[in-house]
Amino acid sequence: MALDQMKMLAQLKKAQNELKKELVEVEAGDGAVVVQINGELKVKSIKFDKELVGDDFAKLEKWTIAALSDGMEEAQKMAAEKMKPLMGGLGSLGL
Repeated sequence: MALDQMKMLAQLKKAQNELKKELVEVEAGDGAVVVQINGELKVKSIKFDKELVGDDFAKLEKWTIAALSDGMEEAQKMAAEKMKPLMGGLGSLGL
């Protein structure tokens, strides 16, 4: 039993490390704002297209919030899908 638990924890750790490397990229404002978020839900980059944004900072703020919200949602789904097969075995670990 302990060997199974150790194996499950090792698989969980491996999946968590893989999530650090996986990126979700979303855009808002037809590409005016592009955000990359990894599987740990950390923002890795935000890029702005100056041609599309111009001087309209109200739109820039709106697009940035939209891109971050969409990116977080997609990254959460990606992480949940990756962890789903491992989570079933965690009940026996007392977690």
